This record gives sequence, structure tokens and C-alpha cells, in this order.
Amino acid sequence: MHAGGCACGAVRYEATGALRDVVDCHCDRCRRVTGHFLAATSTADDDLAVSGDEALRWWEAAPGVRYGFCATCGSTLFWRVDGSGRTSLAAGTLDPPTGLRTTSAWYVADASDYHRLDDTLEQRDHE
Repeated sequence: MHAGGCACGAVRYEATGALRDVVDCHCDRCRRVTGHFLAATSTADDDLAVSGDEALRWWEAAPGVRYGFCATCGSTLFWRVDGSGRTSLAAGTLDPPTGLRTTSAWYVADASDYHRLDDTLEQRDHE
């Protein structure tokens, strides 16, 4: 089991199933929502339990594409494509130790000019 939450503690979550390794997404939306890039793992929706629903807000960035964040402190917590059956978890919101590792970077062409990409990661211009 993995647990995590926002900076202020208003939203907490538990993921009971296996988590995917971490992917760094540099797409324009993830970069702007997080202020840098979204380092995320993912879990099956059925394996995710969230508490603090009163503080959790979802922003629909595009039809069927949503980011979940805490309305109290602003922490980005989740990313979801409706109907996919999976929810991405912002890796930095997980309580350590996570036991995860970062394996790839997506949408690297969208990375900001100030950021130096990690050459040890698989790099893609797509998911």
C-alpha cells in the first residue's frame, strides 16, 4: 500500500495496488499545472481511496482530461483520462519511502528552455 496527500493535509489518498514506475511529463498542460513538469506514477481507479473530498477539485483541461488538486493549498495530486480506469498520482505527493524509480520522460520537445533533461531516461515526444 502507498499513501500520500497534499501539502496542507486536507486531501489524503491510499493506493492498494501496484504502482507504475514514475514518468516525467513535460507537455505544456502538465508543465503549467505543476510549475515545472508532472512526475507521476499511476494506479487502477479501483485501488485508489481518497479522503477529503470537500477539498478536492477537478479541473477539466480538455474534454475528458482532468487534473485533481487541493482547493485549500493548491497541491496538484492527480491526473486522469475519463474512462481509462487509471489515475495518475503526482509522485511528489506520495509518503516516502515509495520504492519507485523514474524511467522515462514524455513530451520532451515541450520541456521549458531552462530545464536540462535527464539523459539517462528514455525520452519521447509522446506518451
